Amino acid sequence: MSAETTGRVMLVDGMALLFRAFYATSYGGYIRKTKAGLPTNAVYGFLQYFFDAVSTFEPSHVVCCWDMGKGTFRTEKYSGYKSNRIEAPLELIPQFELVKEVVAELGVPNIGLVGFEADDCIGTLASYFSEESEVYVLTGDHDMLQLVNDSVKVVIMKKGRSNYKVYDLAELLEDKGLTPLQVIDLKGFMGDTSDNYPGVKGIGEKTALKLLTEYRTVEGVIENLHLLPKGVRAKIEADLEMLHLSRDLAQIRCDVPIACTLAECLWELQRETAARKFEELEFGSLMHLIAGVKDERGIVQIELGDLG
Repeated sequence: MSAETTGRVMLVDGMALLFRAFYATSYGGYIRKTKAGLPTNAVYGFLQYFFDAVSTFEPSHVVCCWDMGKGTFRTEKYSGYKSNRIEAPLELIPQFELVKEVVAELGVPNIGLVGFEADDCIGTLASYFSEESEVYVLTGDHDMLQLVNDSVKVVIMKKGRSNYKVYDLAELLEDKGLTPLQVIDLKGFMGDTSDNYPGVKGIGEKTALKLLTEYRTVEGVIENLHLLPKGVRAKIEADLEMLHLSRDLAQIRCDVPIACTLAECLWELQRETAARKFEELEFGSLMHLIAGVKDERGIVQIELGDLG
């Protein structure tokens, strides 16, 4: 079916937007709070990012996906997974649940499952919805590029407002020199410092890309170990187990037991409930986002304040 008849689903990486918004609006030391002292800066910035993306990509359906705690099947496989992450800033902690409340009041489903990451929920929903619809994944996480296919585009949020890089299969190959599956294999070789798994010790991105360009897959490299330079071969042979484990950790699962139908995520802004929530949180300066002012083409025009 065509995108025109079945619409465009935008899958939002909620944590990516929330963390980005928190640091963008607090770097100067000022944290926006309600009169009662509740920190709201991250939620405030999240809404600006969210509505900018909705205005830019004009989805017919929207879902927001969330991490549900530190413990996942990945930490069971490798205890060091993400163990280098620092604790969230105190002002951000109460905003984790608050942002979900706000998203729900907009009329957008919140999806998450204990034991899995938001990435896995996004991967599962992307796989499901892409059978009938066009899917846009909104994130700042380049790991999501493995989800790109004929029906799925990954939108990477770049620095600054309204600054996006949209990856389809052609752009991924041109910009990164990779296919979606090679994104996973690349992480198998080079690891991921932010997620704290090592890959093959001594092999960085440049060598990993060269290996995948020549031999296509991890299996292709292993089958041709005898053709590799002695030093590279020795590194891979010494870390074969970690190579496979790192690749497994990098792979986004697309079979998480969650469900969300197109009908459930139809983008119909619930202006009345959203307005009440905005008023409660003292977001008067954001009321224009939900006012629904349309231009002559019937398109909602959104003017955004600058994030810090």
